[in-house]
Order: sequence, then structure tokens, then C-alpha cells
Amino acid sequence: MSEILLSGRGVTKKFRGLTAIDDVSFDIPHGAIYGLIGPNGAGKSTLFNLITGYHPLTSGSITFRGKVLGNMPIYRRNQLGLARAFQIAKPFPALTLAENVRVGAMFGRPGDKNVERTTQEALDVTGIAHLAQRRAGELTVGDLRKLEIARAVATRPVLLLADEPCAGLNPTETEEMVRCLRAVRDAGTTVWLVEHDMKAVTNICDRIIVIDAGKKLAEGTPHEVVNNKEVIAAYLGTPAADLPAHTP
Repeated sequence: MSEILLSGRGVTKKFRGLTAIDDVSFDIPHGAIYGLIGPNGAGKSTLFNLITGYHPLTSGSITFRGKVLGNMPIYRRNQLGLARAFQIAKPFPALTLAENVRVGAMFGRPGDKNVERTTQEALDVTGIAHLAQRRAGELTVGDLRKLEIARAVATRPVLLLADEPCAGLNPTETEEMVRCLRAVRDAGTTVWLVEHDMKAVTNICDRIIVIDAGKKLAEGTPHEVVNNKEVIAAYLGTPAADLPAHTP
């Protein structure tokens, strides 16, 4: 995990008088699963919006695969290999899962685009190939989340940003999502996820970045983060002694 895919230096975003992200720096290495945690309103989604181009930076810089993103449009970032899966999945409900994923496979990184093969690989790696001919409007919340991941994976990303993939899932669905994200990483895509389910985060993440009120509060291994006094005070509330150990 030595090659740095994504880095930010002094990343800052101001909305009029509000500083939503304040001088945040980070390095996301190839092959990792990183977590991004913090209280509601801490700026997690705003940071992802800056990385993916939904909001322009106020100051600082973000570099992806050696290229400064600057004002690069969203579709160009995707062509470089940056994809995002949203918390609220919005598929084409009348289309089948395979058809939804096929749309993603038609875009993304340039090069050899074998749409059918890419579609099948995305369905396989996310564990929903058996539902390929079901209409998206018929899915459970858990399967909708996996479809959202599959559509992003079909663009052949180098880095996947996953925004609260476990939100609202029951324990069984959460375990399935953890397996899904780990399979995505094992297939060659680095993952950075925003998540509130600390058991899932400590189980899957190699390292975790914590932000609070727009500032970077801490970074470290799951063990280091959940035992950090500042993180406990700002976010966890109590030491997370019952959380599972990280599983590679």
C-alpha cells in the first residue's frame, strides 16, 4: 500500500460565512480500505463532494493518480478512475439489475470496453449476479446498496468512494456489505468509505480518518482511533471496547 492514489493538501471549503472543511490533508494509498468518520455535520459528505467535483475548492489542492483535479468536471474524474456510490441509491427502477449495471459499464475509464463482460464482473464481485434479471424497483434496501456499488464498479474505477453503504441495514445485510466492499478491494479497487457503523468500520478498514467541525481530528489504525481520547469525546462517547478487531 505504498503508491498514493489520492492526496489532499490544505483542502478547505467555505460556504459564505461557514467553513465546512478546514485545512484537511490526506493520503489514500493503493490497495487500502480507508474509513472516514465523524459526527453528523462534521463535513464528511462535503469532503467527498470536493473530491468528486460536486463542489469547487475554496483553497488547497486534491491530486488523483498524479493529476491535480482543480476544476476538472465530474465525468473526467470518472474517466481517470474515480467513482462514487451514494447512500441513497437511485437506479432506473423499471430496468433489471443487469441493465442498470450495463449503463455504468458503457462509461468510465477509457480503453477496451467489453460491456457485457464488465457488467457480469461487477454483478459477480458485489454478490448480486443471481438477481441480474430482477427489476431494480423490486429490490430490498440491502440489495439496492449492492446495486449502487455494482454500478460504480462497472465504470472500472481505481478508487471507489462509498458514502454510508451500511446505513439502515440490519446486521446480516451489514455483514454482506462488508464482504462486498472487501471483494471490491480484493479485485483491485481501493475503497474509501464514510460510515457510522463502527463495528463495520473497525472490521474492514486498514486506517481511519476522523473529522469534526470540518477539521481533521485524528488518523490511524482502527485500534488507535477508537482509543483516541479526542475521538471518544467528539464522536464515540465511550471507549469502543466491544468492537471487533480488524480483519484484512
